Amino acid sequence: MIILVLGSNGSGKSVFAEKLAVKLSGTERSHPLFYIATMVPYGEEGLARVEKHKKQRESMGFNTVEKPSRVSVAQFPPDTVTVLEDVSNLLSNELFAGERNDDEDSVFRDIMAMCGKCRASVLVSISGLSVNREYDDETNTYINALNLLNERLCDLADTVVEMRCGAPVFLKGEIDALD
Repeated sequence: MIILVLGSNGSGKSVFAEKLAVKLSGTERSHPLFYIATMVPYGEEGLARVEKHKKQRESMGFNTVEKPSRVSVAQFPPDTVTVLEDVSNLLSNELFAGERNDDEDSVFRDIMAMCGKCRASVLVSISGLSVNREYDDETNTYINALNLLNERLCDLADTVVEMRCGAPVFLKGEIDALD
């Protein structure tokens, strides 16, 4: 099962995804929980964001794997429920790593390979970004790649949720675990 949670920064997508993963893991945590963290923190703001997310999930029972790239090589049991936090950071890390020439397609394949190893994957991504002539070419290239990657993930996902004003809006499918 693949669930895509979309939203703008600060929309509540991470909290929703984490709570959903906990529910999907079962009442007795019969399925291990893994949190695949992709953010490379730059500066004080980045470090503060990482700390905020760690505190947010510290009592939830996640095993955290710091994996800013190549998420498909992360090791976990096959009955695992994972949260990939987040697709937009992963793409950025891969596009701008310098030594590689990765693109949206290779990141998509990497995510799908990771999902194929899990019982359920909850993918988190930023949505609503638009190309802007005031941005440089590199930024617009990233925005186009992210929008394309999100579209492909939407097509493949069993369920797609967009967070709006802190509330989930189901764009595709539904989730029994929320009942």
